Amino acid sequence: MIIVFALLIGVVAGLRAMTAPAAIAWAASLGWLDLSQTPLAFLGYRWAPWILSVLAIGELITDQLPSTPSRKVPVQFVTRIVTGGLSGAAIGATSGSLVLGLVAGVVGAVIGTYGGAAVRARLAASFGRDLPAALIEDVAAVGGALLIVMAVS
Repeated sequence: MIIVFALLIGVVAGLRAMTAPAAIAWAASLGWLDLSQTPLAFLGYRWAPWILSVLAIGELITDQLPSTPSRKVPVQFVTRIVTGGLSGAAIGATSGSLVLGLVAGVVGAVIGTYGGAAVRARLAASFGRDLPAALIEDVAAVGGALLIVMAVS
C-alpha cells in the first residue's frame, strides 16, 4: 500500500511541483513520517517545511499568471519528476522501500503532469477561461497531499 501512496504523492507533484515535497517536509517535521534514519532526514529539519512551503505558495501564485510556461516544457517537467521522485522516495523510505517509492513517485509525477494538463484544459474549456480550472487543480493538489500524508502516518 505504501507504493500506492508514493505513486499518488508523485501525481500531486505532477499537478504542483512544490506541494508534494512541502507536505512531506511538514509530515516529517511534525513526526507523522519518520525519516530520521534515512538519507531523506533533511526533509524533517527545522527549516525544510518553511522553505518548501514558501516555494509551494510561490508556485500556486505564479501558476495563475498567463506568462507561466506549460508544465510539459523540459524545466517544468524535470522539476516535477524530481520532486515526485523525492516525495515518493520519502514515503517509501518509511517502510524500507526508498527505491520503489522513488520509482513510484516518478511514475506518478509523469501521470500527474500529463493527466493534470489534460483535465485542466478540459475544465478551462468548459468554464471558458483558465482561472477556475487552475483553482480546482490547486485545491486537488493541496487537499490530495494532505490526505496522502495523513493516510501514511
